[in-house]
Amino acid sequence: MSGTEGMSAKGDGGTTVTGKLYGVGLGPGDPDLMTVAAVKAIAAADVVAYHSARHGRSIARSIAAGHLREDHIEERLMYPLTVETTDHPGGYRGALDDFYEEAAARLAAHLDAGRTVAVLAEGDPLFYGSYQHMHKRLADRYDTTVIPGVTSVSAAAARLGEPLCEAEEVLTIIPGTLPEDELTARLAGTDSAVVMKLGRTFPTVRRALERAGRLDDARYVERAFMAGERTGGLAAVDPESVPYFSVAVLPSRIDATPPVRDRGEVVVVGTGPAGAPWLTPESRGALVNADVLVGYTTYLDRVPVLRPGQIRHGSDNKVESERAEFALDLARRGRKVAVVSGGDPGVFAMATAVLEVACEPEYADVPVRVLPGVTAANAAAAAAGAPLGHDYATISLSDRLKPWDVIEARLRAAAGADLVLALYNPGSKSRTHQVAAARDLLLELRPPQTPVVVARDVGGPEQSVRVVTLKTLEPSEVDMRTLLLVGSSQTRAVERADGRTITWTPRRYG
Repeated sequence: MSGTEGMSAKGDGGTTVTGKLYGVGLGPGDPDLMTVAAVKAIAAADVVAYHSARHGRSIARSIAAGHLREDHIEERLMYPLTVETTDHPGGYRGALDDFYEEAAARLAAHLDAGRTVAVLAEGDPLFYGSYQHMHKRLADRYDTTVIPGVTSVSAAAARLGEPLCEAEEVLTIIPGTLPEDELTARLAGTDSAVVMKLGRTFPTVRRALERAGRLDDARYVERAFMAGERTGGLAAVDPESVPYFSVAVLPSRIDATPPVRDRGEVVVVGTGPAGAPWLTPESRGALVNADVLVGYTTYLDRVPVLRPGQIRHGSDNKVESERAEFALDLARRGRKVAVVSGGDPGVFAMATAVLEVACEPEYADVPVRVLPGVTAANAAAAAAGAPLGHDYATISLSDRLKPWDVIEARLRAAAGADLVLALYNPGSKSRTHQVAAARDLLLELRPPQTPVVVARDVGGPEQSVRVVTLKTLEPSEVDMRTLLLVGSSQTRAVERADGRTITWTPRRYG
């Protein structure tokens, strides 16, 4: 029976009394998993509403069928379409918005008549559920209670019998309708995951899992706690057999047995200038998937705790070749190794050291990948404005691996070409004369008022970004955690109304 018969109910004194709205979570499918609160809400309702496809059948109604009475008014909210093709002037989204407005109006008529309305929802009402569209349109006008339900996520984990996440692991819930690149990035960068809304998206989700290096970990759950339930390894599932009511699961990897490999790999990962906030999804994924993390201890400390069971090997900053050889030896024995590098690993960092050793005959068959990171120069430039907006040169002032006369020659050549200079490794406890020598050399070729960005600990807790002139640059204020950006003849430094000085180099030269 359906309809909206009756007018608004009148209370004592003639005041209008509206009904109560319930959003009722029914759980994943088995009526035994309905909560006591859900059963009570249905029993208290005058109207039971549920969404359905155009065929008229409703999974939500079938779950709650044992609790429906003959005197219940049933409101079937039938979707006008099930695929994203429509001649509606507002497109698919416009057609759905009109449907939700009309459905909410039908429920509002019951509520205005003083009836209690229970809107049934599979799983949980506010978790990818149709009820939420009613809630957003009605909850601000009517007394509303949401009854939570067991989600498909919890149901899938229960049916698999595997922990979903543990300790500091992060669980990510992902709709399978995302683009493949976005799916890949999110799957690579998390510990545990559940991908919803499979069906026609399954081939894309499977490719994303494979690209993220997680296909072997992935589980498949179909119709959990319903008739026709199916579980198993996702890699073996026939894409043609996958319905909408299925999920992909990446369970907890704590205590998981590492796969046996004949050959591992080395991935050189750039963490950016200051760790976790600067990690790309691809880099985070490589760190999550690694069996072993290898790196300079200071850089390893920047890596967040990704998952228990990983092994970390820290070492001094002056043993790059030894560190590279150690990582390649582990990979040769079947381990997945992430070599952690600050900034971008290809800019005065570990990529060169690893590749140099990897070209030795004994490591020729060990796979090596290099993943980019945010460079210190780019991070400092962004903090200061846009001083690298035109051509620039990157030069290290460290003379530990090349003689100072080579550095001087390169400084003169770059300055003579009027390039902005990004000066790495300007000084340390054992190297104190380089900044003064570089400043004096550049003053021979550039005006004393040339802007210089002095950027220290960019992205870190002690970040300091100042703009001085080449003449006033003070070498004693520069250490190994500092990067210098020396402007060209075109670079501008302007104090803004907020007191901050910003720098930029115009893209148009002359």
